[in-house]
This record gives sequence, structure tokens and C-alpha cells, in this order.
Amino acid sequence: MGLVDIINNLNNFLTSNILMWGLLGAGAFLSIILGFPQIAKMPRAFGMVFGDLFKKKDSQEGSMSSFQALATAVAAQVGTGNVAGVATAITAGGPGAVFWMWVSAFLGMGTIFTEACLAQKYRRRVNGELVGGPAYYISEGLKKTGGLAKGLAGFFAVTIILALGFMGNAVQSNSIAAGIKGISGLEGINPGIVGVVVAILAALIFMGGMGRIAKFAELVVPIMAAVYILGSIVILIIFHKEVIPTIGWIFESAFTGNAVAGGIAGSVVKVAVQKGVARGLFSNEAGMGSTPHAHAVAHVKHPAEQGLTAMVGVFIDTILVCTATALSILVTGAYKVQGANGKYLVGAQLTQGAFKLSFGEFGAILLAVCLAFFAFTTIIGWYYFGESNIKYLFGTKALLPYRIIVIICIIVGSLQEVELVWSLADIFNSLMVIPNLIAIVWLSFEVKNLLQDYNKKFAEGNVHYDYKEE
Repeated sequence: MGLVDIINNLNNFLTSNILMWGLLGAGAFLSIILGFPQIAKMPRAFGMVFGDLFKKKDSQEGSMSSFQALATAVAAQVGTGNVAGVATAITAGGPGAVFWMWVSAFLGMGTIFTEACLAQKYRRRVNGELVGGPAYYISEGLKKTGGLAKGLAGFFAVTIILALGFMGNAVQSNSIAAGIKGISGLEGINPGIVGVVVAILAALIFMGGMGRIAKFAELVVPIMAAVYILGSIVILIIFHKEVIPTIGWIFESAFTGNAVAGGIAGSVVKVAVQKGVARGLFSNEAGMGSTPHAHAVAHVKHPAEQGLTAMVGVFIDTILVCTATALSILVTGAYKVQGANGKYLVGAQLTQGAFKLSFGEFGAILLAVCLAFFAFTTIIGWYYFGESNIKYLFGTKALLPYRIIVIICIIVGSLQEVELVWSLADIFNSLMVIPNLIAIVWLSFEVKNLLQDYNKKFAEGNVHYDYKEE
């Protein structure tokens, strides 16, 4: 057994037996003790995000507006997994996987509310800029444990820098290069050229710091998500006769399993649950410790306000974008299409097949463009999450070396898929979840107190909070 096989087996054990059920259990526990804010507070959350969308952004120096923080988080959440990952979940777990994906998103809203509140409470200022995330709330919130808190925080910081900042961004760059090569007429393009262009564009945004990252996310992410969702809505209109039967198929398969159908493997309910839950959790990143870095720096009156905003991010990522992918695949029957090699379409090719069945060759180009934007915005979001942890470990003096390494990873990643790098990215992505899960469950009652404080002040019409930023 080779090194790659050992790493893959370890990662499969972590994701299937520990992380998936740990994330799901944490989501259920946090939702219960918080009184299910994803039900009680969701109208308020939508009102805050979309009601204030066209108002003047309320931010201060060294921070982001609440919407900019949400856009930065969604930039990272909505990635190639929303296209390729959902397709893989359906082919392996059947249509029922979509239902369990929705369940995981529902519970994940309780988790991400907790993460955002803690990130807000324990944030700090470094050279005038706000910074925060799990490393900060682990080290401060659990400091009574002494060395354990510092150890867990340091472990998280190192693993997220490796998983997202370096290896993860190489993966995203490779996805962009592959997507562009998949466009008719561009098959012969040198992927290295694509990598250099992506690296230059990314560097221009990185070098602008928090302000430029926030403005980029605020501008690009809503357009990116809207184009993809609108394209999927048009598909549903074209295949409108299939929509109701497909939804019925999703619910039926969620509890009875499904038989072989085209490229969809026959599976039992257990597989549908496993694939759907995993795709939902790893797509919206609730509980994984990544998006709190963006939510920490939002300028809001109270931590709970950003907790509510964070829940909308999960809704956008999973309920809207992932569902758009799933329904497009199922209503078009793209899972029954075989490629030139005689095999059924898989991954991103399956979703591309759904768009092609609906719009012809234009559909394939549209999906390739959407994939490129999904991957590029993820690079920006993941870079920023890594930057926050570089500041935690080394301060601002290490930012330039970090940026250089990220740019190198983007270029190298576009050239070829190195299996070991991909496998290591998965394992570090899994490992970083463990200290974050420990912290959010440990500190859950602090979040309950924050929510009660917010409810009281909101009822009095005087929402405020005494931030203790150093």
C-alpha cells in the first residue's frame, strides 16, 4: 500500500466515521440549546442581509460591512464542490442524497451561527485591522485549560494554512485550468498560462488587503451566484413537467433507497444519508472553522447579528446553489447520458451535461465559466482565511512570504493533478475540523448567553455590545 493509499484511507475513516457524524451531532446539539435560530430568527436574518443590501454600507476602518463579510464567506463556500461534489453525491447515493443534504444544511445553520458569534466575541485588532477565527476563540475561550488551548489553536492554524491557503488553492487552480480546456476550441491551451493569469489576478486582489478582498467579494459573488441559479431556473422551466416527479423521487429515495438508473448506482438509505450529509456539510463548511474568519471582521452592533447573517450563507450555498445543481441533473436526465468513452458522465461533466442538454454548446460554455468563477472566488476566500492564521502565528511580517507561496501553489496546481497533494489537502481539511468542533461545543453556552442578550436588547430597541478588541 502506497503513501497516497494510506492517506486516503485515513481521510475516509475521519470523514465517514468521525467528522460527518461529529459535525451533524454538533449541529443538532447547538440548534437545540439555541432554540433553533434557523427557524425562529431566519426571517430576521433575511431582512438584515437583503433588506439592507442597497443601503449605505456601515463599516469602519480595518473591518468589513456585514454583507461584505457574508460575501467573502460565500466566496469560499460556493466552489467546485457545489457542481462536481453534488453530482458525485447523486450518482453514489441516489436522489435521496439531496434530501439529506438539506437536513445537514438545516442543522449546519445552528453550527455556523455559533462559529460567527464566537469569532465576533473573541476577535482582535492587529495593526489596526480586525482579525479573528477559531485560532483566536480557541486560545482565548479555552485558555483556562492552559497548554491545551494553545496547542489546539496552533494545530488549527497550521492545518488550515496547509489545507486551504496552499494545497486547497492548488486544487482550485487545477479546476479552473481543466474547465477552460473543456471549452470547445480551447482544448489545446497550455494550463500553465491559465495558472499564471489566475495567479496574477489573485495577487492583485491579495495585495490590496482586506479592503480589496471585501470589495471584490461584494461585487462578484452575488453576480456569480445569480447567473448560476438563474441558469438552473431556466432549466427547470424547460423541463417543468419533470420537476414535481423529481421532487417526489428525492423524498421517496431518501427513506427507501433507489434502484440503478443510468449513471446513478443502486444504493440503500444508509448510503443516501452518508453522501447527502457529507456533501451538505463539506459544501457549506459549517463547523469546519473556515468562514468564521470572514464573519469575525464584520462591523455589526452585536455578535448575534453576524451569526444570523452567517446562516444566510449556508442557505445560499446549499439550499440554493447545491439544489440548483441537483435538480438540473435530475430533471434533464443527464445521469442517463453516456460520454464518448461509453461511460456515464460523472462529477462536473454530469452537471455540464445537464446544461448542454438544455442550452446546447452554450450551456457547456456557461457552466465552464461558472466553474471558473466558483473556483477563483474560492481561491480569494481561502487565501484570506489562511492570512488570518498567518497573523495569529507570526504576525504581519509573514504576510509577504505567505502570499508568494500561495501564488506559487496556484501556478503549480494548474499544471497537473498531483495525487499526493490532493490527498494531503483532504486530510488536512479533515484534521482542522477537530479542534474547531471541540471549541464550539465547549463554548456553546457562551453563545446561548449572547443570543439571550441580543433578544433582550432587540426587544428593547437598543441593540449594542461592548466589544473588547485589543
